Amino acid sequence: MTSVADIPAVRKTITINASVEHAFRVFTEGHDSWWPRTHHIGKVPMQKGIIETREGGRCYSIQTDGSECDWGRVLVWDPPHRLMLAWQITHEWGYEADLAKASEVDVRFTAEPGGRTRVDLEHRHFERHGAGGASMRTAVDSSGGWGSLLEMFKARAEQTQ
Repeated sequence: MTSVADIPAVRKTITINASVEHAFRVFTEGHDSWWPRTHHIGKVPMQKGIIETREGGRCYSIQTDGSECDWGRVLVWDPPHRLMLAWQITHEWGYEADLAKASEVDVRFTAEPGGRTRVDLEHRHFERHGAGGASMRTAVDSSGGWGSLLEMFKARAEQTQ
């Protein structure tokens, strides 16, 4: 039987036909341009997704009724090479205010030959979610999780070169 401490990280890698600077900018400043409207924890439909571009910045959505819904915090801001976010979403798809109970999404952008960029994403520390950690890991590693999200990001980054 797997204990909460044994929940492995989710790791995804994608290569994008874009510079490191452009890829980082689309992932962060352009978050709203590729993040699907279906992926939010607000009570009403999502209108816009925002990652504040600084360490300590909020990750949140603005809902169609004007309300704001936090879902994370920028833990590391190192443009254009690294971004680390606190994933403050519970396994029941609600907001977790306590950073000690948040998993982490670490995204690294590495230059590749030919002006391409390798993006390595690691979502880790699911044990911090407690009993719901394994189900959170399953959800973000599913068909609608990080793999397909990175494909959407890639499409947008390459389209806006």
